[in-house]
Amino acid sequence: MNDDWRVQIDFRADGVADALHDRLDAKELEHDLSEAFHDRVIVSRNGTTIFLYAGDREQAEKARALVERLMAEEKEEGTVEFTRWHPLAQEWRPADEPLPEDAEAKATEHAARIAREREETEETGEAEYEVRIDLPSRHEAEQFADRLRDEGIPTVHRWKYVLVGAADEDSANQLAERIRAEAPSGTSVAVEGTWREAYAERPHSPFTFLGGLAE
Repeated sequence: MNDDWRVQIDFRADGVADALHDRLDAKELEHDLSEAFHDRVIVSRNGTTIFLYAGDREQAEKARALVERLMAEEKEEGTVEFTRWHPLAQEWRPADEPLPEDAEAKATEHAARIAREREETEETGEAEYEVRIDLPSRHEAEQFADRLRDEGIPTVHRWKYVLVGAADEDSANQLAERIRAEAPSGTSVAVEGTWREAYAERPHSPFTFLGGLAE
């Protein structure tokens, strides 16, 4: 299931967010939701903010309408933001902002993301990406980690795994390509976003499936 569309509701108090979250999960809403949604909508909460993730725009708009109706019924005020995930920019942007279609627009958006990632790494001192190296044995992992450190590349060595941080996705992919060529036979190399980056974009918090399973 995609979650390319998001409705974000910000309140000033936890109690209001609690009440809305409970109502979205309430059994009496199942009939409304089974008719409104062709698929499940994920509801997530992070403090005073509630997130609703949907697989398409129609789902997201109906979810937003439902939230606004519930807020009106309870006479609660909050800020509702409707956004769409931009895969090249790797961030949430206004729902009406189109995705880049031609090569030049895609390259521009990608370059802007890489610049942002490098700037964030410089500001926080924490890598946005990491290269995860799974070597055939602990001994080979230790040797490979020492080799990288001798080159001035900081690493984390755990058993037969070696982790190397990177400031941005391009740098991580370039490093991974080099490691694949130089690592011992049988080594697996993967590029992953760090937990810090994942948390910043998609908050980890308890979630429910809005309306349960659709028919």
